[in-house]
Amino acid sequence: MTVVSNSSPLISFAKIGTFHLLQKLYGSLIISTEVYAEVVVSGAQLPGSSEVSGSAWIHVRQVKRPADVTTAQQRFGLGLGELSALILAKEITADLVILDDLRARRLAQREGFRVQGTIGLLEACFRRGYLSDLRGTYELLLKRGVYLDRGLLNLSLESCKLAPI
Repeated sequence: MTVVSNSSPLISFAKIGTFHLLQKLYGSLIISTEVYAEVVVSGAQLPGSSEVSGSAWIHVRQVKRPADVTTAQQRFGLGLGELSALILAKEITADLVILDDLRARRLAQREGFRVQGTIGLLEACFRRGYLSDLRGTYELLLKRGVYLDRGLLNLSLESCKLAPI
């Protein structure tokens, strides 16, 4: 399975010490050079930086035409990371794009991509037995300052027959 990720899910997983679960789920991830720069260069010393730079299972690729990212940014008003991830996913015919930003997710879905975000990834980890306390994990994300919609968190918990936050 070919999976392309944006920065926010990588950072979120790093903030709560579950970064390794991404490899368990997918084996490897592909990120754009823009996402790498955002997490590792601009985010040096922040959660996700050392995890991304030190993971041999994360492969960095440059979009074929970097000017397309700038053009898309002007057109859609999204960040370079989200747009470069979407353009890269299209170029390599990815099976899945990992994004959290709602506008980016909607654009990806309009483009025909299967999309998953941090909540869906953590729920998948829970369902596969990689994560034993989904509710506690969601609470930790909130405590660490990751913005997630409580309604979505509670829908996820309900689907797993767990108490709401």
